[in-house]
Amino acid sequence: MAIFGSLPSVRDQSPGWPAFARAFAYLDQLLSPGSEANRRLLALEAGRTFRVELGDGLHAIEQAYLTRTHAEGRWESHLAHVDLQVIVSGEESIEVAAAASLARTEDLTPAQDVIFLAPAASPAVLRLAAGSAAVLFPPDAHLAGLRVAGPVLVHKTVVKVPVR
Repeated sequence: MAIFGSLPSVRDQSPGWPAFARAFAYLDQLLSPGSEANRRLLALEAGRTFRVELGDGLHAIEQAYLTRTHAEGRWESHLAHVDLQVIVSGEESIEVAAAASLARTEDLTPAQDVIFLAPAASPAVLRLAAGSAAVLFPPDAHLAGLRVAGPVLVHKTVVKVPVR
Protein backbone atom coordinates (compact mmCIF):
# COMPACT_ATOMS: atom_id res chain seq x y z
CA MET A 1 0.00 0.00 0.00
CA ALA A 2 1.31 3.44 -0.94
CA ILE A 3 2.67 5.78 1.72
CA PHE A 4 2.49 9.54 1.21
CA GLY A 5 2.79 12.82 3.07
CA SER A 6 5.58 15.07 4.27
CA LEU A 7 9.06 13.67 3.78
CA PRO A 8 9.64 13.23 7.56
CA SER A 9 6.35 11.34 7.87
CA VAL A 10 7.14 9.12 4.88
CA ARG A 11 10.63 8.46 6.27
CA ASP A 12 9.11 7.31 9.58
CA GLN A 13 6.68 4.92 7.84
CA SER A 14 9.03 3.46 5.21
CA PRO A 15 10.50 -0.03 5.49
CA GLY A 16 13.75 -0.32 7.46
CA TRP A 17 15.65 -1.71 4.50
CA PRO A 18 19.28 -0.53 4.15
CA ALA A 19 18.47 0.75 0.64
CA PHE A 20 15.83 3.08 2.09
CA ALA A 21 18.40 4.48 4.53
CA ARG A 22 20.72 5.25 1.59
CA ALA A 23 17.80 6.75 -0.36
CA PHE A 24 16.95 9.10 2.49
CA ALA A 25 20.63 10.11 2.85
CA TYR A 26 20.59 11.11 -0.84
CA LEU A 27 17.32 13.03 -0.29
CA ASP A 28 18.84 14.90 2.65
CA GLN A 29 21.58 16.15 0.31
CA LEU A 30 19.15 16.89 -2.52
CA LEU A 31 16.83 18.92 -0.31
CA SER A 32 19.62 20.92 1.32
CA PRO A 33 19.35 24.42 -0.23
CA GLY A 34 22.50 25.34 -2.11
CA SER A 35 23.95 21.83 -2.12
CA GLU A 36 25.44 20.55 -5.37
CA ALA A 37 22.58 18.05 -5.76
CA ASN A 38 19.94 20.72 -5.08
CA ARG A 39 21.49 23.14 -7.59
CA ARG A 40 21.79 20.34 -10.19
CA LEU A 41 18.11 19.40 -9.93
CA LEU A 42 16.79 22.96 -9.87
CA ALA A 43 18.91 23.80 -12.93
CA LEU A 44 17.16 21.12 -15.03
CA GLU A 45 14.97 22.55 -17.76
CA ALA A 46 11.50 21.15 -18.45
CA GLY A 47 11.71 17.81 -20.23
CA ARG A 48 15.19 16.95 -18.89
CA THR A 49 16.26 14.13 -16.58
CA PHE A 50 19.48 13.19 -14.81
CA ARG A 51 20.23 9.72 -13.43
CA VAL A 52 22.16 9.39 -10.16
CA GLU A 53 23.66 5.99 -9.31
CA LEU A 54 23.48 5.31 -5.58
CA GLY A 55 24.92 1.76 -5.61
CA ASP A 56 23.63 -1.81 -5.44
CA GLY A 57 20.82 -1.18 -7.93
CA LEU A 58 19.58 1.90 -6.05
CA HIS A 59 19.35 4.94 -8.30
CA ALA A 60 17.50 8.21 -8.64
CA ILE A 61 15.99 9.89 -11.67
CA GLU A 62 16.03 13.64 -11.19
CA GLN A 63 13.57 15.34 -13.51
CA ALA A 64 11.90 18.59 -14.48
CA TYR A 65 8.62 18.74 -16.40
CA LEU A 66 5.36 20.56 -16.84
CA THR A 67 2.47 18.74 -15.22
CA ARG A 68 0.18 17.00 -17.69
CA THR A 69 -3.39 15.94 -18.31
CA HIS A 70 -4.66 12.38 -17.97
CA ALA A 71 -4.58 11.96 -21.75
CA GLU A 72 -0.84 12.73 -21.78
CA GLY A 73 0.12 10.15 -19.14
CA ARG A 74 0.26 6.38 -18.81
CA TRP A 75 -0.55 4.18 -15.84
CA GLU A 76 2.43 2.11 -14.73
CA SER A 77 3.72 -0.29 -12.12
CA HIS A 78 7.04 -1.98 -11.41
CA LEU A 79 8.13 -5.40 -10.20
CA ALA A 80 11.79 -4.97 -9.25
CA HIS A 81 11.70 -1.51 -7.66
CA VAL A 82 9.76 0.59 -5.18
CA ASP A 83 9.32 4.23 -6.28
CA LEU A 84 10.17 6.88 -3.70
CA GLN A 85 8.88 10.04 -5.42
CA VAL A 86 9.78 13.41 -3.89
CA ILE A 87 8.66 16.85 -5.07
CA VAL A 88 11.37 19.50 -4.68
CA SER A 89 9.47 22.37 -6.34
CA GLY A 90 6.00 22.71 -7.81
CA GLU A 91 2.99 20.50 -7.15
CA GLU A 92 1.25 17.60 -8.82
CA SER A 93 -1.34 14.91 -8.36
CA ILE A 94 -0.57 11.21 -8.45
CA GLU A 95 -3.36 8.71 -8.95
CA VAL A 96 -2.96 5.25 -7.41
CA ALA A 97 -4.88 1.98 -7.83
CA ALA A 98 -4.27 -1.73 -7.34
CA ALA A 99 -2.15 -2.95 -10.25
CA ALA A 100 -3.80 -6.38 -10.07
CA SER A 101 -7.16 -4.80 -10.93
CA LEU A 102 -5.94 -3.17 -14.16
CA ALA A 103 -5.38 -4.76 -17.56
CA ARG A 104 -1.80 -4.81 -18.82
CA THR A 105 -1.31 -2.88 -22.05
CA GLU A 106 2.48 -3.26 -22.37
CA ASP A 107 5.01 -5.24 -20.34
CA LEU A 108 8.64 -4.05 -20.50
CA THR A 109 9.89 -6.24 -17.66
CA PRO A 110 12.47 -7.27 -16.77
CA ALA A 111 14.64 -5.08 -19.05
CA GLN A 112 13.03 -1.73 -18.11
CA ASP A 113 11.03 -2.74 -15.03
CA VAL A 114 7.84 -1.07 -16.17
CA ILE A 115 4.40 -2.44 -16.89
CA PHE A 116 1.92 -0.08 -18.55
CA LEU A 117 -1.71 -0.53 -17.57
CA ALA A 118 -5.20 0.49 -18.61
CA PRO A 119 -6.54 3.51 -16.68
CA ALA A 120 -8.18 2.98 -13.30
CA ALA A 121 -11.89 3.77 -13.03
CA SER A 122 -11.80 5.25 -9.51
CA PRO A 123 -8.25 5.76 -8.25
CA ALA A 124 -7.07 7.33 -5.03
CA VAL A 125 -5.71 10.82 -5.68
CA LEU A 126 -2.60 12.04 -3.86
CA ARG A 127 -1.70 15.73 -4.02
CA LEU A 128 1.98 16.44 -3.51
CA ALA A 129 3.67 19.83 -3.13
CA ALA A 130 7.29 20.75 -2.46
CA GLY A 131 8.60 18.65 0.44
CA SER A 132 6.00 15.91 -0.08
CA ALA A 133 6.79 12.32 -0.92
CA ALA A 134 5.10 9.10 -1.97
CA VAL A 135 6.33 5.52 -1.69
CA LEU A 136 4.76 3.34 -4.38
CA PHE A 137 5.25 -0.40 -3.99
CA PRO A 138 4.99 -2.98 -6.82
CA PRO A 139 1.24 -3.55 -6.23
CA ASP A 140 0.61 0.22 -6.56
CA ALA A 141 -0.22 1.20 -10.13
CA HIS A 142 0.26 4.93 -10.54
CA LEU A 143 -0.16 7.85 -12.89
CA ALA A 144 2.12 10.69 -11.74
CA GLY A 145 2.87 14.19 -12.93
CA LEU A 146 -0.76 15.27 -13.23
CA ARG A 147 -1.93 18.88 -13.17
CA VAL A 148 -3.61 20.12 -10.03
CA ALA A 149 -5.01 23.21 -11.79
CA GLY A 150 -3.01 24.33 -14.82
CA PRO A 151 0.42 23.29 -16.02
CA VAL A 152 3.15 23.84 -13.41
CA LEU A 153 6.90 23.25 -13.64
CA VAL A 154 7.87 20.45 -11.26
CA HIS A 155 11.36 19.50 -10.11
CA LYS A 156 11.25 16.02 -8.67
CA THR A 157 13.32 12.95 -8.01
CA VAL A 158 12.20 9.34 -8.18
CA VAL A 159 14.45 7.06 -6.16
CA LYS A 160 14.21 3.50 -7.46
CA VAL A 161 14.66 1.23 -4.43
CA PRO A 162 15.30 -2.42 -5.34
CA VAL A 163 12.81 -4.88 -3.91
CA ARG A 164 14.63 -7.04 -1.35
